[in-house]
Amino acid sequence: MSNKVIETLHLFKTYEIGTQVVRALQDVSITINKNEYVALMGPSGSGKSTLMNLLGCLDSPTKGSYILNGSDVSEMYDDELAAVRNKLIGFVFQTFNLLPRMTSLENVALPLIYSGMSKRKREQKAEEALAKVNLEDRLDHKPNELSGGQRQRVAIARALVNNPAIILADEPTGNLDTKTSIEIMEIFEKIHNAGNTVILVTHEPDISQHAHRIIRLRDGYVETDKRNEHIILASDPEHRYAKD
Repeated sequence: MSNKVIETLHLFKTYEIGTQVVRALQDVSITINKNEYVALMGPSGSGKSTLMNLLGCLDSPTKGSYILNGSDVSEMYDDELAAVRNKLIGFVFQTFNLLPRMTSLENVALPLIYSGMSKRKREQKAEEALAKVNLEDRLDHKPNELSGGQRQRVAIARALVNNPAIILADEPTGNLDTKTSIEIMEIFEKIHNAGNTVILVTHEPDISQHAHRIIRLRDGYVETDKRNEHIILASDPEHRYAKD
C-alpha cells in the first residue's frame, strides 16, 4: 500500500488579469507522504499560497494532475472538491476565520453540521477537539472574549474536529507574538506526533524550522525541496523562556 497522501504531477496555475497572464505555478511536481511535517516557504508572489489552495482543494490547476489519497482531484467539480475537502483536510488560517456571534464550542462544531450527527454528538466531538488544544475552560466564550492565541487554538480545534488526515495551516502564527507562536507550534508538533500530515505555509524562517522538510518556491517554481537538518522542537525546554 502506498504511503503517499499527496502527489502533484506537473501542476500549472495561470490567471488572466485583464490582458496580463500571471503564471502563479509552473511545473510543480511534489510528493508528500503520510505523517510528514512540511513547510512551504517563499517570498510574496512565490506561489506558496496558490499551491496551498490547490492542495486544499480550494482551487483547481490549469494543467497537470493532483492525486490526493489515491484519487485524482484535479478534474473534480466544485461539489466533489467540497466533499473531499470536508472529509480529508482541516484548515487553519492566519485570521482565524471564527464566527463572532458563536461560542468556541459552536465554532468548532460548525464543520459537523452537514454530517448527519445529532447536536449532542457534534458538541461532544467539539469538546474533545477543544480539550486537545487545552481550551476546556473556554467552551462558552465568544471570539472577542479570547486572546489571539486562544482564538487560534479554537481554529485548530475546528480543523481537528472531523479527524482529517491532513492539516493545512496558512501563516498560523502571522498575527501572534513570539511567546504565543511557540505555544501554537507546540500544538502542531503534538498533532504531527499523533499521526497527522501537517503542511505549514509560512514566510517566517524560524517557524519553518519546526517542520521536518522545507519546500521553497520562487516565481511559481519549486526552488528547493530538502529535509530539515536543524528541526526546532517547540516542546524543547530551551524554548520555555518564551512562555515565562
